[in-house]
Amino acid sequence: MYIPIILGTAREGRRSEKAANFVLLEFQKQEGVETELIDVRDYRIAATDNTGNLPEAKKFSEKATRADGFIVVSPEYDHGYPGELKIMLDMLYDEYNRKPVGICGVSMGQLGGARAVEQLRLVAIEFQMAPIRNAVYFSNINTLFDEQGNITDDSYQERLQKLFDELLWYARALKQAREKDSSA
Repeated sequence: MYIPIILGTAREGRRSEKAANFVLLEFQKQEGVETELIDVRDYRIAATDNTGNLPEAKKFSEKATRADGFIVVSPEYDHGYPGELKIMLDMLYDEYNRKPVGICGVSMGQLGGARAVEQLRLVAIEFQMAPIRNAVYFSNINTLFDEQGNITDDSYQERLQKLFDELLWYARALKQAREKDSSA
């Protein structure tokens, strides 16, 4: 199973990078999973029209086509998710169809990016993805990780495991269904 993790902000000094790296390290512990961090910074484009021919879109398309699902780690900015994440996601469409997505929100406040997570679920549905119910909300990001990037709250490992278990169940089931459809 290949399930990449998308870091959804290009902001300088982004704190959600610590959360994304933590998710990556925890997800790498799962049996039979290949993953990598896809950084929205590597897919910046100037416009959203005719993106399919851009090198960034082709590079992302190869990864998304191969993917059996996705995890998105996104901060919440002004009650939404970053525009650069939307632009990157909008480069593609068919490559997402019938694949599950788990979402992790990040914020400096108590809600852990809950509003961004809810908005991303709606966008995922439009892409014909299957957003899973379990999400992880990284609250109070300024104090959640120490200077070395280690998480200070051990409960996040259990929270992530619930997300991983649900995501992998859907990834296996939907992969089998996609393969059955393509062979018919």
